Amino acid sequence: MEEAERYLALAGRLADAAGAVIRPYFRADIHIDTKADESPVTIADREAERAMRAIIEAECPDHGIRGEEFPLKPGSGEWHWILDPIDGTKLFITGIPLFGTLIALAHNGKPVLGVVDQPINGERWIGAMDGSATFNGAAIKTSARDSLSEANLFTTDLGLYSSDQATAMQRLSAATKLMRQGTDCYAFAMLAMGFVDIVTETNLNEWDMASHVPIIENAGGIVTDWQGKPLRFDGQVGIETAIATANPALHAQALAVLQG
Repeated sequence: MEEAERYLALAGRLADAAGAVIRPYFRADIHIDTKADESPVTIADREAERAMRAIIEAECPDHGIRGEEFPLKPGSGEWHWILDPIDGTKLFITGIPLFGTLIALAHNGKPVLGVVDQPINGERWIGAMDGSATFNGAAIKTSARDSLSEANLFTTDLGLYSSDQATAMQRLSAATKLMRQGTDCYAFAMLAMGFVDIVTETNLNEWDMASHVPIIENAGGIVTDWQGKPLRFDGQVGIETAIATANPALHAQALAVLQG
């Protein structure tokens, strides 16, 4: 319990540090670079991750660190921090406060602590090692909606899917009540709170998903790939498919549609 409390407090400090870096750059005139994968990156992304890494290296020098903007620090133990300083950089650079700082702590490759922090709105979701899921300190729970025809479906961008995946998504969209695009990590946070029922994504990195797993699972939901297998966080880079659902019944129905 002492270790769990220590790491929870540390994760909060990481989120605070990242937020302090990010806020002055939001809706400011800053330079935007383009990475090799054509995705945008800013000084806010890099400096926020640098601030978090500095704290981890001071407090837990044996812990590994995987982040979006800087090379892997392997570490010497069984603990790894997985960081995305700004998930939703396109939202950030267009002045829309639906991006988030994603922080996860994995033990032997399994995320056991997750934080999603929205530093502009002052919103923080936590999936803690004690099994709790909270939003700004209050307990949260996923939706009990268990019928696909009543479910709300979100994804970041249908244009990211392969041809076969897009066909599967068309089936799933047709089977649900509502389908929306464009909210990146925020849709996962809303799923944990019971407002969104299904989130699907493709071609992700570990840092895009790791923080969501403890939050959603502790809130009562399920996170897997499209075959129903747990996502891996053992040093791989690509996660081909991911689906988060509010409850087991909805998960089974959504997988059946995706798999045709």
